[in-house]
Amino acid sequence: MTTKKTPARQTPPRRPRALSDAALLDRVQRQTLRYFWDFAHPVSGLARDRTLGDDDIVTIGGSGFGVMAIVVGVARGWLARDEAVDRLHKMIGFLERTPSYHGAFPHFMQGATGATIRFSRKDDGADLIETAFWIQGLIAAQHFFDRPDGKEPWLRGRIEQMRRAVEWDWFTRDGREVLTWHWSPNNGFAMNLELRGWNECLIAYVLAAGADDHGIRPAVYHNGFAQSRSFLNRRIQYGIELPLGPDGGGPLFFAHYSFLGLDPRGLSDRYADYWDQNVAHTLLNRAHCIANPGGFAGYGPDSWGLTASDGPDGYSAYAPDNDRGVIAPTAAISSLPYVPELVMPVLRHFHDDLGDRLFGDYGFFDAFSDRAHWTAKTHLAIDQGPQVVMIENHRSGLLWDLVMRDPEVRRGLARLDFQSPHFSGAAVA
Repeated sequence: MTTKKTPARQTPPRRPRALSDAALLDRVQRQTLRYFWDFAHPVSGLARDRTLGDDDIVTIGGSGFGVMAIVVGVARGWLARDEAVDRLHKMIGFLERTPSYHGAFPHFMQGATGATIRFSRKDDGADLIETAFWIQGLIAAQHFFDRPDGKEPWLRGRIEQMRRAVEWDWFTRDGREVLTWHWSPNNGFAMNLELRGWNECLIAYVLAAGADDHGIRPAVYHNGFAQSRSFLNRRIQYGIELPLGPDGGGPLFFAHYSFLGLDPRGLSDRYADYWDQNVAHTLLNRAHCIANPGGFAGYGPDSWGLTASDGPDGYSAYAPDNDRGVIAPTAAISSLPYVPELVMPVLRHFHDDLGDRLFGDYGFFDAFSDRAHWTAKTHLAIDQGPQVVMIENHRSGLLWDLVMRDPEVRRGLARLDFQSPHFSGAAVA
C-alpha cells in the first residue's frame, strides 16, 4: 500500500505559562497521550513507531507503553472508558490474526496487514523484549478494566490467552541458562543475542519466571542475566555509587522500561535495591551532564538527560559513554519518580523556556542538540510512552499498583528471590 508522510508540524499548541506543578503535569501527560490515541494506526490501533516516518510501521513494545498510557487517560478522565476498551479490543484482535513466533511478536509490523517487518537482516521473527513490553502493558489493562459486565470480561480473557501463548522457555534454546532476544523462522537463533547484564530486560525475566505456562527456572536469571561482566558495578563515579550496570549507568531507559510496571519502591534481591539503583542511575546521568566533559552547549542543572533518541546524525542510545551533545526530554521527565525535586525544574525549562521549539502536537519532540543547532521534529513511541506512565507513577503509583497485583508477576519476582512490599504485606510509601 502507499503510505503518506505526516506533516512536519500542525498548528503549534498554545502553551500557557505559570502553570502549577499539577497543571503542568496534566498538560504534558494529556498532550503526549495524543500520540497513542489520535496518531494510532487507523487499521490496527497499534502505536506507530514515529512521526515523520512510514505511517504503516507499528511497534510492539511502543504499543505496550501506549496501552499503559491509555489506562492513564481513562483514570484521569481524559478518555471514555468504553472507548478505551473498544480500542484495546481492536489492538488485541488485530494481533490475534497476525503472525507470532512461539507466541512472541516481532519488533515492527505493518499496521494495515500485520506482516512482519524485518528489523535487520536476520531479525525477521520474534523479539522477546518487545513482546515483554507489550505483555507488561496488557497486564496493567487486565487489572484496570475489572468490571464484571460489558466488554471488559472479554477483554481480560483475550489478554489472558495472549499472555499464555508466549513460550518463554523456547527462548532458553533447549534449556540454556539464559534467555535469547530473537528467534527467526528463517534464521533460527542466528542473531545469538543473549539477555545478559544490567539493561532494560528485567521485565522479561520476571514474566518468564512467573508464567503459568512455558515458565523458566530461576537459574536462567541468576546464571544468565545476573552473571555478565556488565551486571554488577558498585563503583563510585561523581561521588555516586552505582550498584548495577556499566560505568556511567548506560542510557536512562534502563531505569524506565521495565519499571513502568515493576514498582522499584522497596524492590530488592541479592544484587541490589532497585529504587537505589534507579535513583543512582538518574543522579549519575545528571551529574555527567552538569560536569559536561564534552563541553556541549545547552547542558546544565535544568537541562540534562541522555537516553536512546533521535539525533542530528541519526538514532542512537546516548549515554555518558556515548555522549554527542543530544538531550532527550524523555530521559529526565521519565525519571520524575526518582528525583522529582531535580526533574521538575528541567520539565519547566523544557516547557516554559524551550517550548516554542520543543513542545508539539504529541508532547515534547524527541531530542535537541544546541551543539548542532538542531531540534528533532519527530516523536517516538518508545520515548513518548514512558513520560505519560512515569509521571503517573510519580503522581499516584497507578501502573505500579496494577502490575504488581498480578499473580504471575508476584510469582516471578518471588521465584527469583526478590523482596517487595507488594507481597510482603508492608505498605508502599
